[in-house]
Amino acid sequence: MTSSTEQSAVTVLGLGPMGRALAGAFLDAGLRTTVWNRTPGKDRELVERGAVGARSPETAVAASRLTVVCVVNYDAADAIVRRGAVTDALKGRTVVNLTADVPDRARSTATWAAEHGIEYLDGAIMTPTTTIGTPAATFLYSGPEELYRRHRPVLDALGGTHTHLGEEIGRAAAYDVALLDIFWTAMAGYAHALAVARAEGITARELAPFARGIGTILPPIFEQEAEEVDSGRFSGEGNPITSAVSSMAHIVHISEAHGIDAGVMRAAEGLARRAIGRGHGADGFLRITEILNPR
Repeated sequence: MTSSTEQSAVTVLGLGPMGRALAGAFLDAGLRTTVWNRTPGKDRELVERGAVGARSPETAVAASRLTVVCVVNYDAADAIVRRGAVTDALKGRTVVNLTADVPDRARSTATWAAEHGIEYLDGAIMTPTTTIGTPAATFLYSGPEELYRRHRPVLDALGGTHTHLGEEIGRAAAYDVALLDIFWTAMAGYAHALAVARAEGITARELAPFARGIGTILPPIFEQEAEEVDSGRFSGEGNPITSAVSSMAHIVHISEAHGIDAGVMRAAEGLARRAIGRGHGADGFLRITEILNPR
């Protein structure tokens, strides 16, 4: 049986910007928080606020029934937890891994955890450090639902929205990768747009308000197009893929006229032209999903 003291304790491994934000939120919620980081000194501010700075990762994980891991990738996480003394200390305890990586790494880690008597939840943080401990934070989890519910009271200290995506351990990482794909593709597009605008004498500040307008039209398009992708209809009513290709060609032309690399847009245009070549010119742009990932 777990005591109330154990339920109110948590260990955080990894004190980069996000790890420090997580530990800070736990402290703000009044939880007994133990912290450890490979590089000494990063725990100073947290210790001054009341955290316990552990001298080793095995000491850190032994201090709590729940350990939250947040490091740069699973290679870094494995280097910490897949060590004899740490693995032994984790036996019978729970690890919630909020480290970003790919679904297969989450699955292999879950297998390792089960083999060593460690309970395991995988997770993803979908918002920046400034949101942690506030209503704006967003967390995703996958793994045993009972385990998620058992530790939810402590995880709630991180603020925001917490969503359990299912028992399949790789789902949180899969959501994370897909959503980051949207983010970084969008950021790459914005960087390219700013380069084109600058070449035409338009400053980033001048373009930004209009870029914001483009951003606001995307959420309803995402919702509508998601239904069409799942149904396989790909309606191009109002904006067929042939029209999309025309505007893409304009972007490629002006970019290359200014000596700006148009590789990303050429790739998108190429996918659209392949869809047209297969007889889908009247369909919507997201017909290209079937070229990217054939059913």
